[in-house]
Amino acid sequence: MKNLYVSTLKEKLNGEIEFQGFVDKIRNLQYVMFIILRDKTGKVQVTIEKNDDNKELLASISNLTVESTVKVFGRLLESPNVKLNGMEIIPKRIVITSLSKQELPFDYKSRDNSLRETRLDYRFLDLRRDENRLLFACQTFIEAKMREYWIQNDFMEIHTPKITAKAAESGAETFKLDYFGQEAELAQSPQFYKQMTMASGFDKVFEIGPVYRAENSHTSYHASEILMIDSEISWIDSVDDVMDSEEAWIKYFMRALKEEYGEKIKETFHVEVSDVTNPFPRINFYEAKKIIQEQFHYIGEQKEDFDRHEEELISKYAKDKYKSDFVFITNYPYSARSFYVMKDENGITQTYDLIFKGVEITSGAQREHRPEILKKQIQEKGINPETLKFYTDFFEYGCPPHGGYGVGLARIMMRIFEIDNIREATLIYRGPTRLNP
Repeated sequence: MKNLYVSTLKEKLNGEIEFQGFVDKIRNLQYVMFIILRDKTGKVQVTIEKNDDNKELLASISNLTVESTVKVFGRLLESPNVKLNGMEIIPKRIVITSLSKQELPFDYKSRDNSLRETRLDYRFLDLRRDENRLLFACQTFIEAKMREYWIQNDFMEIHTPKITAKAAESGAETFKLDYFGQEAELAQSPQFYKQMTMASGFDKVFEIGPVYRAENSHTSYHASEILMIDSEISWIDSVDDVMDSEEAWIKYFMRALKEEYGEKIKETFHVEVSDVTNPFPRINFYEAKKIIQEQFHYIGEQKEDFDRHEEELISKYAKDKYKSDFVFITNYPYSARSFYVMKDENGITQTYDLIFKGVEITSGAQREHRPEILKKQIQEKGINPETLKFYTDFFEYGCPPHGGYGVGLARIMMRIFEIDNIREATLIYRGPTRLNP
């Protein structure tokens, strides 16, 4: 007999079963003991009458504690009087496969009554909550649908190195390491390698992998180790082609998520999965600044970028006017963008950010693929061109017009589920003050 899940138990009603799970609750009454077992799909009741026939069975579980794991051999009966799924297991034998300590370090079932840092210290317990299991089941589903879209549209998956030579423009924001006597760094982005594949003629690529940011940032939106989702496409005419590509991709996996998990998410998180029927509005950076100042009477802290409140306000504007939780902000100032972005004849960058429910989740652009202009822009940014020769060599032997984007997976999860802190949307968080577990 194979072990079963709660979700499939009804297929075995009135039959002999073997079931394994966590002990969720124990009710030890005068004449009967009830044990509630839990697996990732639900809960089931085990009922043990206190009679002579069960003396040996009861003795075998006399030291059983909540959160232990057990294997139960018995008969599954249909029991309309049992509130929990209308069935119960009548055991013949119970094996304790692991015994939990009597006292838990915190009540993991009560998120709001526990300090976040304590929950992160014991993340393996915190992840036992129903909402966390749903969150990461949805993350698995989302990643699968992302890949499904890309594969259906002839994208190639790549895996770029995460140990790199010292980057020319990274400054102090990289993690340094010794690489057989050479100075190396953990990659902040697969950017250069994505562009290398465009020069290689791969045309359309994607990658889902970790990147590392040595920013001493303690905000609710930053982490030191991030799972990034990157894509790059060739033969484009403008940055609009990149936005078109990302918008179609997002709509694909968001529609699938809403159909598959929308009701469960609403029930558990009290959040509606975003409707992506309408086009994502595209607003020029300076026009967006003007809208925020005139309609919301707010002037941001940064002239060349958006602060967090500006992102929230322009999202409200997009939601009210365009009925969209997503909004593209385009044509950022060159001073706020990297040397490898393309500028038009008027010096306007072919760049964008995508803001989702008040938080920037994407930076994207058409890249500069013409080597003579690229080298000029490298010098404009005060970088020695020799330090980037390996990169500019990509473009010396023919390279198609191309562009792409990068998306932080945890930020997408934060906004879909309206979670207020990236620590809660990451399986195991890494930040300036957290290196464990």
